Amino acid sequence: MRTGFTRLAVATAAASLLIGALAGCSTEESGDGGGESGKIAFLMPDRASTRYEEQDSPLFKKKVGELCEGCEVMYQNADGDASKQQQQMESMVAQGVDVIVIDAVDTTAAASSVQSAQAAGIKVVTYDRPVPDVAADFYVSFDNKEIGKLIAQSLVDHLADEGITDGGLLMVNGSPSDDAAMLIKEGSVEVVEASDYEVLASYDTPDWVPQKAQDWVSGQISQFRDDIVGVVAANDGTAGGTIAAFKAAGLDELPPVTGNDAEVAAIQRIISGDQYNTISKPISIVAEKAAEVAVGFIKGETPKADAELFDTPSALFVPEVVTAENVKEIIFDGGIYTADQVCKDEYASACEELGIK
Repeated sequence: MRTGFTRLAVATAAASLLIGALAGCSTEESGDGGGESGKIAFLMPDRASTRYEEQDSPLFKKKVGELCEGCEVMYQNADGDASKQQQQMESMVAQGVDVIVIDAVDTTAAASSVQSAQAAGIKVVTYDRPVPDVAADFYVSFDNKEIGKLIAQSLVDHLADEGITDGGLLMVNGSPSDDAAMLIKEGSVEVVEASDYEVLASYDTPDWVPQKAQDWVSGQISQFRDDIVGVVAANDGTAGGTIAAFKAAGLDELPPVTGNDAEVAAIQRIISGDQYNTISKPISIVAEKAAEVAVGFIKGETPKADAELFDTPSALFVPEVVTAENVKEIIFDGGIYTADQVCKDEYASACEELGIK
């Protein structure tokens, strides 16, 4: 629950109580822990990645419903538009929500919106992507720098195991306006610079758009072609664009390409051999944690942090690398996806070869 709510000046205790009621907060207990109520805004950045619509939003709503029957989740997606997300933030402030959970389109531009919300007495939870220029009330994410290290180390180890010593790497990074992407890049660069492989070229993909990654990689293939022995792609969308570029160029054999997010399409590409790795970071972990933090704020609790990032108390989780060698164990035996979701049409035989049923 919000405390010290000061959006309107109040001269009497009665007026203060009235404003608290309008904000939608209640401290009445019903005996089963479900007596609290409040409004939580859940603002996601884009639809370029399918995860926000298919996983983050429904998982967050479900957990909030379990923890707080009287809480309302107000979900909006900014469609990759930072200005649209700013308008959504302003709307949520005007509607008097208690907590805003935001995965920022542009983590620098979002700073002023976070400050405005906090000035209105609203708790702000940054989600998946940090907002470095201002301290939020809490940050929930997987460790993005570690993700960069893991995907890059997995790739260079694979190349070494295959005896590939000549050639270099392309780096297809995430959006330059996303500080989480820059943390992934930082981790990847750290590993690659310590390896025996040179970086042929590096690209920060605007807004994580797969087509932009594909267009850039196509140009690099024209320049470097057979010198490219691997690609560090920052997520599954940029990996998909990268792989499409190589296929369009008619290469006899695709170089190994990394990824991140364990989207269904990426798991299919790993099973078929088109993509080398991805990162399993079960969205349920961060979505449910963010729900716990948001509901905790409504109840007047202080969420427990295990780290601090950009002066913000944080919960950072460590992900797992997925390759063809462990995809069955992590993704299917782990209950993230079922064979019915992934092993369709042309992927059925490849799934069977890996024992995925």
